[in-house]
Amino acid sequence: MLTLAFGEKFEEPCTLLLGGFDGLHAGHRVLLDVAKKSKLPVAVTAMFGGKGKALFTREERQSLFERAGISAVFEIALTEEVRATPPREFVRKVFSGVAAQLAVCGEDFRFGKDAAGTPTLLKECAPCPVTVQKTVKYLAEESGRMRKISTSACKKYLARGELSLLNGCLRPHGADFYGCAYFVQGTVEHGRQVGRTYGFPTLNLSVPADKLLPPDGVYWGLCETPKGNFPTVVNIGSRPTFGVEERKIEAYLDGFSGDLYGETVRVYPISSLRQIKKFSSAEELKEQLQKDIQTMRMNKKEGNV
Repeated sequence: MLTLAFGEKFEEPCTLLLGGFDGLHAGHRVLLDVAKKSKLPVAVTAMFGGKGKALFTREERQSLFERAGISAVFEIALTEEVRATPPREFVRKVFSGVAAQLAVCGEDFRFGKDAAGTPTLLKECAPCPVTVQKTVKYLAEESGRMRKISTSACKKYLARGELSLLNGCLRPHGADFYGCAYFVQGTVEHGRQVGRTYGFPTLNLSVPADKLLPPDGVYWGLCETPKGNFPTVVNIGSRPTFGVEERKIEAYLDGFSGDLYGETVRVYPISSLRQIKKFSSAEELKEQLQKDIQTMRMNKKEGNV
């Protein structure tokens, strides 16, 4: 997969998929399915540098795009210059770098200065046919009403710790969990190695500065590694029992032995187990972790993913 800056060229005839693509939620994947029907390589535009933290970092997005079979990604930094670009000029600049035979966008796609560009204008300006897809909606559990699938909705659910609703927006119906659900990707680093002293060795990940995380807590989930996939108990936040206030990710991989130092892994928190608390001793923490692992195993056995 090629990663290109705004204005660089992808000369292979392709279908161009237009949007922010700050991840790949279920709505994005419907657009991607439409684009793939052309049987041409698919190129997408991906915005970054907006306000607030990202649901997926640039590195995470690149791996999502590659797994999804996307051939090229045009990364567009949301600078003041880009924000001030008139809609028609924005279209000209986008298509100047790509040999698009077809363009695909959602009916709510907006672009250019003051977000004044619309799919109707795109059809007028684009040098190729444009397919406009209806907005994808889902049944929101908290209200019983149909809601638009959007990155802002995903961020809202994540901030509230509603991972089931979040993953409902991210995963197309029937899709494989890995590569579709919310995850945190990072390189395994050396930690304090305290867990192994009481029988619970863990892997440690630094939190990317621009990554939006769920509320601090202990979660059960899955971990995808180069040595296999494992059920996991993951601590997101501090470790007050040992006086560590730094916010990190620490995960116990059930059934794994060995080490993963320097390897890239993905941690998928699925559901909350409990809040972080300070235990009176390492032994008390060990007893709680045993309970956490049993709960995690039960959830995994029942297929709660």
